[in-house]
Amino acid sequence: MIDIRHNYSGRTLIRLIVLGIVALLILLVNVDFIQKLYLEHQLTYAGLLINGGIILIFLLGLVKMIIVLVSYMREETDLAHFVEHLKKGNNNPLKAVSVDSIIARRYKTIVRLSKRHARINQSALAATLVADEGTRISFTRYVSNILILTGVFGTIVSLSIALVGASDLLDTAKDTANMSLVIHGMSMALSTTITAILCYLFYGYFYLKLGDAQAHLLAGVEEVTTVYLIPIYAHDKDTMLHEVSGLVHGLRQTAEVMKAVQLNYAEAGVRMQEMIKNLGQQISRTSEDTAVIKQLLRDGFRLPAEDD
Repeated sequence: MIDIRHNYSGRTLIRLIVLGIVALLILLVNVDFIQKLYLEHQLTYAGLLINGGIILIFLLGLVKMIIVLVSYMREETDLAHFVEHLKKGNNNPLKAVSVDSIIARRYKTIVRLSKRHARINQSALAATLVADEGTRISFTRYVSNILILTGVFGTIVSLSIALVGASDLLDTAKDTANMSLVIHGMSMALSTTITAILCYLFYGYFYLKLGDAQAHLLAGVEEVTTVYLIPIYAHDKDTMLHEVSGLVHGLRQTAEVMKAVQLNYAEAGVRMQEMIKNLGQQISRTSEDTAVIKQLLRDGFRLPAEDD
């Protein structure tokens, strides 16, 4: 059974915030090194533009990830409330549940199909839900796929700048400016690679955790559908066979109970016959004793014999 918890996405979000704060503190501690690596002795703006672009893409992906996690927190809360209402037998399981939540839409769909006596294909519903939810994290997936490539792009641009400086240096061996351009290109290649790798390590972990949160939520929805909704609202042949099987099992138990009752009645009848037999014997003995007493009284009082 899936543990339907409404804090799974919340814990992931808290972990993201805490690690983000730790990363910021590390950056603040090493601000001098970062300034030397990224800002000082920059002959062109290419490094700043590429590193800024990497960080911008990284931050946009994080913002989208946070928005999705907050949304999944609400979905998990609605799912937990829905299950609680079903367990308590509430006539309105959507009480305190958002009408736009996943479980509310699934419940309304199943009720609508049940009223029309249509077959409820849970596999189709699950596939549709997975496809729909996949669109919610498409941007985060795109960022995860291209983030490391931005570092490669920065390396390529940096090496191109270095090669231009090396080419000019070969043409004019006395020009030290071209040598500085070569060093600048190599430095920029290093900085863009470092930026992309660090951003990818942080982002990639939480992208996986986002996928886990989505899988946990969808698994909870499908479990609730299977355990609670399908047995109530499904009318296909499989559910009918299960219901007939349950009825047969119930009739079998009833027949066994009736058989036991019949045996008890039979035993009671036998006992009643024995009681009647004993009662007849006692009455016969009483009759004989009465006749003897009457004869003794007649003989004692010298009464005439009774005419037959």
